[in-house]
Amino acid sequence: MINNIQKLFKITTTLVIGSLILWNCEPESDQLGSQFFQNGAQGTETSYPVIAYNNYNGIAGQLNGDTIRTDAVRLNSAALGAFSESQFGLQKAAYVTQVRLSSYAPDFGVNPIIDSAVMVIKPLYATDSVTTTTDESYVYPIGAVPAKKVVKTYPVSKYGKAKLGGSKTTFNIKVREVTDFLGTNTDQIKSNKIVGTGNVIGSKVFKGDINSISITKKADNSVLLEREASIRIPLDSTFFQNKIITKGTAPELTDAASFIRYFKGLRISVDENDGYFFNFNPNSVVINLYYKKNKVDGTTTTREQAVFAMDLGSANTHFSQISFDRTGTPSASVISANQLTGDSRLYAQGMGGPGIGLRVPLATVDAIKAMYKNDKIGIISAKIRIYTDAVNWNNSYKKPETFVVRQRDLSLNGEDQYLKDFLIDMSALAYSGNYNLVKAYDLDKNPTYYDIGITQTFKNIIETEAKNNDLVLNVGTYTTDANGNFLGIQYKSLGQQNFNSRSFSPNRAVFIGTEANNVQSPKLILTYGKK
Repeated sequence: MINNIQKLFKITTTLVIGSLILWNCEPESDQLGSQFFQNGAQGTETSYPVIAYNNYNGIAGQLNGDTIRTDAVRLNSAALGAFSESQFGLQKAAYVTQVRLSSYAPDFGVNPIIDSAVMVIKPLYATDSVTTTTDESYVYPIGAVPAKKVVKTYPVSKYGKAKLGGSKTTFNIKVREVTDFLGTNTDQIKSNKIVGTGNVIGSKVFKGDINSISITKKADNSVLLEREASIRIPLDSTFFQNKIITKGTAPELTDAASFIRYFKGLRISVDENDGYFFNFNPNSVVINLYYKKNKVDGTTTTREQAVFAMDLGSANTHFSQISFDRTGTPSASVISANQLTGDSRLYAQGMGGPGIGLRVPLATVDAIKAMYKNDKIGIISAKIRIYTDAVNWNNSYKKPETFVVRQRDLSLNGEDQYLKDFLIDMSALAYSGNYNLVKAYDLDKNPTYYDIGITQTFKNIIETEAKNNDLVLNVGTYTTDANGNFLGIQYKSLGQQNFNSRSFSPNRAVFIGTEANNVQSPKLILTYGKK
């Protein structure tokens, strides 16, 4: 144990970052850190109980009123599907989006007639799990060209039940026209927003796999068709013939502002109430209209093939619609959380579900302050440890790998009580290589436990009288740019906590809460040294 503490001390003392160095600048403590392990002194590790409670991210008084922002600003990824289990009940995710034309006042030519309309969605999939089928005798239909066709099949990445009743889970995906104007892509939209819808204009029976297709000409291996792995949902050709193709240069199709009021959008959902979630990039979704038009060559008229794309990407207002039904489940208790003395079981659920509140009791803080003042201790490390419930969450569902962590000032009201900046530990040490906000242990075992590193945050509480705010954990991770830099640090003025994956992370788990005589109850683990 002493060796581990000494190693920890060495790591800590390398982090000479402004006020975040180990040694306090006050005269009495100026050289305290360098003396911790001299003259036979030993480091001490002590644990203290923590008050842990469920933090309901929902509408007060509404059991299934969970909400989270899921508009385009927050939605780097979107979830689709449904998943039901005994602890959390049912959670469903649908996707709502506007549509824009790839060009306005489009010229579709003479006598344009749609052959087919297809929506293309590109979900995340397991690239290392592929089944390949090759047809060396394939005949490409356009021109009857001898060719080779290679089809690669991949399973989409799933959270939940890939099989139901011994067979692959099947979803009936439905696409409906939206009948309400969705606003602009700068609007803030919550996950519980309801929109009016019309008829089903597209559907697909989906069994969890997607295909990529490559067709090459036999004669010279030139590419005749290359199609990425995707879900292709057939849409109603007649609908798009009447709604788009026959309109051409009509006023409704002359500019984006007119078009999104004429064709208000689409809602994509599944009929089923159990199965899994899969994620996809909302900015890569497109609709392709395949049609033929007249081509006049002298006195000869033939039919020419053409494709017109409709964009469902980032320029459009879009959001995830997420619903819950936890009626009759243990997690229904989150609505009546006990913030004063804690809850015995904690329910952490992604995509807007509940989180976990943690508080170091005032009596504990006062006792450690007295040790700092009277015994001249120096804090080397402070972390809060939480355990999953090995009995009530004993399954094969992937556990959360990390959490987003923010402070909660209970002296404030409403959303203002949730502070929008990173913990000081993360802001200063994010790229030091020696700090992780959350460390997960034994993710493939039961139970799993997590350490939340709050060394500098807690040092400030003890040494500089900083406010002892609660901590709130939610399932998700902080989002980064292509170079791995935290977006919250780059755009601090917009609120560092706003840049995270909470709105599309489907993971969840049950945790041990504040429970007397349970060694796995949440605890503060403090490592300190003294002269």
